[in-house]
Amino acid sequence: MIEVTNLVKTYGKKDNTFNAVDDVTFSIPTGKSVAILGKSGSGKSTLMHIMSGLDKPTSGSILIDGKDILSLKQKDIDSFRSKKMSFIFQSFFVQAKESCYDNVSLPLEIAKISYSRRKKMIEAALAAVDMSEKINAKAGELSGGQKQRLAVARAIVNSPKILFADEPTGNLDSVTGGMVENLLFNYSKENNVTLIIVTHDADLAKRCEIQIHLKDGKIDSTRGII
Repeated sequence: MIEVTNLVKTYGKKDNTFNAVDDVTFSIPTGKSVAILGKSGSGKSTLMHIMSGLDKPTSGSILIDGKDILSLKQKDIDSFRSKKMSFIFQSFFVQAKESCYDNVSLPLEIAKISYSRRKKMIEAALAAVDMSEKINAKAGELSGGQKQRLAVARAIVNSPKILFADEPTGNLDSVTGGMVENLLFNYSKENNVTLIIVTHDADLAKRCEIQIHLKDGKIDSTRGII
């Protein structure tokens, strides 16, 4: 369960302040798919950064399975995030000169997983996104859709409990984007993983069990909130 309460993020000083996130409150049950949607500047990416501990709010609280992550020291937040969360971004962020194997290996190396365990986990993650045959291929040789599937494999290799996806299909055509969407939703359902998608795509948002629509930093409307 993720519980966000009275979250505020203020930028600027004195008379030039504005709230990028303005008194936002909601709860997300474990294993649900969630869309945070809104136009550019609505505060959706800022909200994602705060929920994941990448940024700190001006005020408010975030409880994940009862743990107040904002009360943790930065190194403990980083450790919590590396064990519980993963991220997928619109721009792929794969290492073009490295093999698919090495790209997926990176988070496991950071977590100091042994080589023998890494190999099995990497092979399983690439198989999950139907990329086993590309295990030794350079990431730079892949198509856009394959790069995003590789990014998904890298995100799921450490079995996160929360998966953040920021415009995950924004750089893909509709057919390829649909394939990546199916990967994400199927993974979420099969593994009881909370999937949080930041998007301006209304059709993608409709696939989520919960929708949180932001406007000017405030919740404008919701669907499926418990």
